[in-house]
Amino acid sequence: MRAERTLTKDDMLILEKMLLEKERVKLSEFIHTIDNKESSTESGEYLNIPVYKLVKDRLFWLLILMISATFTGIIIEKYETIIEKMVVLATAIPMLMDTGGNAGSQSSTLIIRGMALGEIDTRDWLKVIWKELRISFLVGLGLGAADFFRRYILLKSDFKLSFLVAITLCLTIVIAKVVGGIFPLLAKRMKIDPAVMAGPLVTTVVDVAALIIYFYLASLIYKLM
Repeated sequence: MRAERTLTKDDMLILEKMLLEKERVKLSEFIHTIDNKESSTESGEYLNIPVYKLVKDRLFWLLILMISATFTGIIIEKYETIIEKMVVLATAIPMLMDTGGNAGSQSSTLIIRGMALGEIDTRDWLKVIWKELRISFLVGLGLGAADFFRRYILLKSDFKLSFLVAITLCLTIVIAKVVGGIFPLLAKRMKIDPAVMAGPLVTTVVDVAALIIYFYLASLIYKLM
């Protein structure tokens, strides 16, 4: 399979559209979390909360999401020459970012639930990291192998591309699950609602990490830089 072709404006528009859609979904999920948190309070309590406090809580995390979109855009621009040489690399970006985000959210949800039930405390952070490392390695290995089989065997993709995506997926899941496991504990230590903090920060870190790992490995494997 020939993986190289000239990058067109339509290709970049498609990539930008995919990334913008991901940011839109991320924003809607965050707003849903905020709404659930506020709706869980009694109406009297909500009406007594000062406006400036509600604005501060919402504005800060919305800024985090906006910065996340900026970071991903900067990374895409930095490695634009690689994408120009191999447009097919861009096709795996949404999957890597989405899978990493889902893996991180899965871990953070379980940790937040454990803290709510009193099963996990901030002092358990080393135990959490060690457990998430083992879990993420096995999960990443399984998903990476499955994606390699899908691309190389079923879709007849280039071996190097299939290997690149599989390795990136495995590393991204390891980072996502460790970050997703530790951020809720960090939020509790900082006296911030873990449900509000963990979501935006986990997806931000995972998105940036996935892109950097992907393009760095691509530059090594294909000797594009």
